[in-house]
Amino acid sequence: MDAIKILGSLLNSGALSKGSGGDVLGTLIGAALGGSQNEPTQGGGSLGDLLGSVLDGGASSSSTGGLGDLLGGLLGGGKSSSGGGIGDLLGSVLGGGTTSNAATPTDAKGLEDLLGIGKSASGGLGGLLGGALAKYGQVQNPNLPTPSADDYSTLPKGMNPREASKEAELMIKAMINAAKSDGNFDEAEQKKILSKLGDVTQDEINFIRREFATPLDVQEFVNSVPRGLERQVYLISLAAIDLDENSEAKYLGELAKELRIDTDEANQIHAQLGAPKIFS
Repeated sequence: MDAIKILGSLLNSGALSKGSGGDVLGTLIGAALGGSQNEPTQGGGSLGDLLGSVLDGGASSSSTGGLGDLLGGLLGGGKSSSGGGIGDLLGSVLGGGTTSNAATPTDAKGLEDLLGIGKSASGGLGGLLGGALAKYGQVQNPNLPTPSADDYSTLPKGMNPREASKEAELMIKAMINAAKSDGNFDEAEQKKILSKLGDVTQDEINFIRREFATPLDVQEFVNSVPRGLERQVYLISLAAIDLDENSEAKYLGELAKELRIDTDEANQIHAQLGAPKIFS
């Protein structure tokens, strides 16, 4: 199973992020790509160069899930590369601009610290997210060789591939758990998410389905979170929550408590992502 590719797919499609969650995810991806574009990758060159080569490999604005759709639904409002999709996004992000669909963080430096940008030789969460999106772009682009599950060339140099795969799996579980928190995670919504995964194997589909079927248990999930990743898990969870139901705010409150994140720090994370504060 290629957890890194699946993470890139979920980030790209925005299938688990609606409403305020979509805005938060836009901010998160913009910061990750903008801050890690100069990170050297395991395949050589920088992440920015890699993303550029993925684009140059032949963008497609078709509805078949080609490169033109990469990040289009997330930060281009569902548009293709012909109008606000990946071309405009990467031109803006890699050029130091911002995207119109992203939320506005009040503490950009704090967000960079959370993502590990410029702080870790292994690239941190920002490097993982950027590498996952780049790998998904390669898989979806018919004009580029399809990377295998054990191809880690899109990850930042110095990042341990095995640990990166485990972290990607953890972030996938965090996003799915957050999507369940509104109590309306029905079969129709699950099928919609599966339909947006792109080129995936049956084993990968089965993994996602198992996570869909697993009862939401905050304590059990938190027990699986390694020390040092608590804030990153909360951050990615926030990006998969719409925050229009009390149940969602209650879930975030329980998650923060179990992750040992106090209310002031949780509010700070919300501010860093331009998300509504829910703690008094």
